[in-house]
Amino acid sequence: MSSFSWANSISQYCLRFSQPQSMFQAKSSSIQCLSDDTGSDRNPNENHMTVSVTGATGFIGRRLIQRLRADNHSVRVLTRSRSKAQSIFPAKDFPGLLIAEEPEWKECIQGSTAVVNLAGMPISTRWSPEIKKEIKQSRIRVTSKVVDLINDSKYEVRPKVLVSATAVGYYGSSETEVFDEKSPSGNDYLAEVCRKWEATALEANKDVRVALIRIGIVLGKDGGALAKMIPLFKVFAGGPLGSGKQWFSWIHLDDLVSLIYEALRNPSYKGVINGTAPNPVRLEELCDHLGNVMGRPSWLPVPELALRAVLGEGAYVVLEGQRVLPAKAKELGFPFKYSYVKDALKAIVS
Repeated sequence: MSSFSWANSISQYCLRFSQPQSMFQAKSSSIQCLSDDTGSDRNPNENHMTVSVTGATGFIGRRLIQRLRADNHSVRVLTRSRSKAQSIFPAKDFPGLLIAEEPEWKECIQGSTAVVNLAGMPISTRWSPEIKKEIKQSRIRVTSKVVDLINDSKYEVRPKVLVSATAVGYYGSSETEVFDEKSPSGNDYLAEVCRKWEATALEANKDVRVALIRIGIVLGKDGGALAKMIPLFKVFAGGPLGSGKQWFSWIHLDDLVSLIYEALRNPSYKGVINGTAPNPVRLEELCDHLGNVMGRPSWLPVPELALRAVLGEGAYVVLEGQRVLPAKAKELGFPFKYSYVKDALKAIVS
């Protein structure tokens, strides 16, 4: 497989700032989500949550839905496409899962314990002025809609928590600097997107606890960066992108979902929290570890020129990086299951 072929496959990455048959009782296309004293969402367990989720059909969202339901919480999927959500969350596997398209979001957000906002267009593609506008607007529009619906809710049915995704792109890129939650924002396009994204979420009413998770590159078995890298290593065509010296601030999918889950439940989780593992690596180290756990060499780098030919300005996403540390999560005592990328890759590949 040529370097150009790999570069082309990289353009299909679905990295997020690293992505059912409804049981609603509908009348005249109207969805009734609000709980009352006899509603099914009312639970005598004070730890029970009712969580509305945007971006639920994505890589992170799917795993979060599974986690919430495994712990018997009520989940409301806020989607733009009911048919897509139904195909991902079929009723036979997800009985009782509520699905709502945009006109019905208001009724779902009202009465929810919390909202998780994960929506946004994937950023790893060839950037045109139109694509760059959509990358930004897909995040701002959904976040603004969610915040407006929260703020417009009466106090007694207003969600008390908003966990909203953002990204480590906030910090810009550097091969030498180390970033944590107190670091200033960068001055490139993605940093500007993140600043506006976060500012929009922070417009939530002051009685709503807001946690902003600045997500790194998410590693998991069924999506994210590894979904395209693993097949290439299997056919002995794996290796770093560009110089391989760029920092790769990663997090295992299970740890990210646990971090979001803890942010929903724990009042200490507020403000900005970096969603990255404690030990970022350079990309060439990640590729070496991936090759080792797969029993394959990491010998075929993709030249920067090939990536820029395929992705144009969008090649920035894979050619630049940042070394981001989860200072806030560690301060809060969050228990990372995967602190080292080698352990994370072993768990994913096995």
